[in-house]
Amino acid sequence: MKYLITESQLDKAILKFLDSQNFDILKKGASTYFVNSDDWFAQIKYGGRHRNDELCFIYFELIQKVSSFFSIESYKAESVIGQWVKKKLNLGGNMTNHKLYSQWSLKIPTDY
Repeated sequence: MKYLITESQLDKAILKFLDSQNFDILKKGASTYFVNSDDWFAQIKYGGRHRNDELCFIYFELIQKVSSFFSIESYKAESVIGQWVKKKLNLGGNMTNHKLYSQWSLKIPTDY
């Protein structure tokens, strides 16, 4: 049986899915990290402004997880994850999303 849902309904379902991931949100310097508990690497890093856009770095495995779970293209998953970050951090304006293949780029800085 097939179900027809609107794009806005799909977006809402993805937002609820991301909310259910229970990410810890850590602020370190000018960056904000969305992290699974007790992990050294973030799934998402919001890195502040660059030119007129906000920068959001998303680990590719999270994009793949959302993409496969909802049977959507990875660019759509990346876009909705970026919108979710904007909502969580109460941001306005444009945001540029970047897919990261190296988890080291998302390592959470340690405090000394």
